Amino acid sequence: MSIALGGALALAGASALALNWGYYAQHEQASRLPPLRVRHPLSSLYSLFSNRRWLSGFFVGIGGWVLYVGALALGPLSLVQATSAGGIGILALLVRRLGKLELSQREWAGVALSVLGLALLGISLAGQHHHGAGGRGSAIAIGAWMASAALAAAVFAGPLAPRLAGGAGLGVAAGLCYAAGDVGTKAAVGGGARFLFVPAILAAHGLGFVLLQLGFQRGAALATAGVATLLTNAVPIAAGMIVFGDGLPGGALGATRLLAFVCVVFGAALLAHGDSTPQLVAPAPVSAP
Repeated sequence: MSIALGGALALAGASALALNWGYYAQHEQASRLPPLRVRHPLSSLYSLFSNRRWLSGFFVGIGGWVLYVGALALGPLSLVQATSAGGIGILALLVRRLGKLELSQREWAGVALSVLGLALLGISLAGQHHHGAGGRGSAIAIGAWMASAALAAAVFAGPLAPRLAGGAGLGVAAGLCYAAGDVGTKAAVGGGARFLFVPAILAAHGLGFVLLQLGFQRGAALATAGVATLLTNAVPIAAGMIVFGDGLPGGALGATRLLAFVCVVFGAALLAHGDSTPQLVAPAPVSAP
């Protein structure tokens, strides 16, 4: 493994930890605030940014994103995303340990299936030789991918939202927007005229931020941030193969990667349909002196 690739993996792992702690802290606080309203953006933003706990989660998440950009500059998009995607397990542990919330069997199954899919994805990527930072991709194909993601996000945030668990539709939409921003980021770090993607990247991440905060007030952490995290990581891996030419390996490695995507999709579906009101963990019984 090259030094650059090792650095990319280390940065991606640190990014996953920072991003998911940030999501957890933001959800914990946003879910307790008065309703956020798109029609009153200034008062809603003030409500968020005046909350110190939420603000700490926000800035830690920004730090995680900076680490992620550094990882993209050193390694292929698909490999960086596969490493970052382990954040769903981190988020589940934060909800269970720090939030003192017992997850439903369906949510645990969704987390387990997602982690299995991500592990299989890592196996398929580890068995494939990577050189450099990956392909540059066509600017037209990148733009079309980002536009398609925005359209899908609108569908999940609108017509499909009532059919999913509370906040899950907004979580899916946020994940698609963040994923589109990540695909654009991979293009922009290539330099040159591709910096023209920066406005679209900022718009995608800004919209993802709004959708996620709205979702936090309507559902549990795993139904919102958990689903968003899965899609934020899985969708760009597909983009890495389709748009940036990372390629799908043949034989057993290719079959493993396809199975990994199936597991991730079904894991996200279980989380999106999971219980939106997890129960508090019962404290351990205290023995009489």
